[in-house]
Amino acid sequence: MLTLSDQPGEKVNGDLRVSIFTNTVGLHVLSLYKYLRDSLGGLRIFVSTPMERGRDWTAEWGDLPVRVQKTLSYRTYKRYEGGFRDEIWRHIPYDTLPLLIRGRPDVVISTEFGFRTMQAAVYRMLFPKSRLIVWVGLSEHTEKGVPAWRVLQRKALLGLADAVSANGTSAINYLQWLGVPSEKIFRLPYCPDISGHLKLPLEREPSAARRLLYVGGLSERKGLAPFLTVLSDWLRKRPDDRWELWIAGDGPLRVELERFSTPPQLRLQFLGSVAYERLPELYAQGGVFVFPTLADEWGVVVNEALAAGLPVLGSVYSQAVKELVQEGETGWTFRPDQAEEVQRALDRALLTPAPTLAGMRETCRRTASQLTPSYGANQLLQAVRFAIASQVPAPLEL
Repeated sequence: MLTLSDQPGEKVNGDLRVSIFTNTVGLHVLSLYKYLRDSLGGLRIFVSTPMERGRDWTAEWGDLPVRVQKTLSYRTYKRYEGGFRDEIWRHIPYDTLPLLIRGRPDVVISTEFGFRTMQAAVYRMLFPKSRLIVWVGLSEHTEKGVPAWRVLQRKALLGLADAVSANGTSAINYLQWLGVPSEKIFRLPYCPDISGHLKLPLEREPSAARRLLYVGGLSERKGLAPFLTVLSDWLRKRPDDRWELWIAGDGPLRVELERFSTPPQLRLQFLGSVAYERLPELYAQGGVFVFPTLADEWGVVVNEALAAGLPVLGSVYSQAVKELVQEGETGWTFRPDQAEEVQRALDRALLTPAPTLAGMRETCRRTASQLTPSYGANQLLQAVRFAIASQVPAPLEL
């Protein structure tokens, strides 16, 4: 039987062929893929698009073995149970099955539950000695309101999987609800390269220590407009307080947010899109990170903020906030659709004494420092070890 090394970074048996099928290789996962490449001698990566539209990043793969698939892409909107919607791009990489049949990989890792994973499942049935790992990023909150037919489709696909990689506790709970045995589920949180953030000084000048920072898209889903409403109301009751909120990012709501009426105690500064490599220096100028999202299956900016030493004032509708933010230790949490709850979180966060904030910064960094790309790669390698050790063939029906 083919075997894997127990140590990340060591070469695997060169006969093991592993193919990953995903939307794209973003800068936040680039280092993780490099660790996988160093451990899996037969790794190949197939992407639906070089870079998804709406992102300012440039596709930078270096020497990774990446190939762009033949793909149909279209823009649509995902509607959430909370009554809001978000623009997304869907990809249909229609050559997945032919590529698999020609390449004959031993292990296929396919992301999400769409057309690529359906083709990977067909390959798993056609070649019973192959193994299938489904790699998902979701949470119970983001999946609320999913129609029944999609639930049935997901159960069928997961029934063919030899292992499943999930990004957090909420994702694991959802997979178990779909009927996936716990022993088949492997936790893989988002693990961006935070080495630059970890080198930043933890000390802050008094002006920066009380500065709020937001990094991300400016869309309805991110919840900035309702958060600004509550923050403005909170400040109107405190005429002697002065706060800044720096907003880095762009999106369809930028003009609306720029016109937002705020009290004189609050100064908004819109920075526009910030290059990925410049983000660490931006985090170094913030004191408290705000993340009022209405729905996020993770939220990589939370990792980055904590690594830079910023306590996070964040929404529990972000799985990263639920996983990494401990109340009063690494930040403060709230439900963004409950105004009174946001007000109370603002009390706890913005009235925190400066010495306490300074003490929280070390705890923030210590929490984030564990989630490195090498850690993430090893988590996925554990799923590969489990899958190739399995002697039970997948069921022969969808």
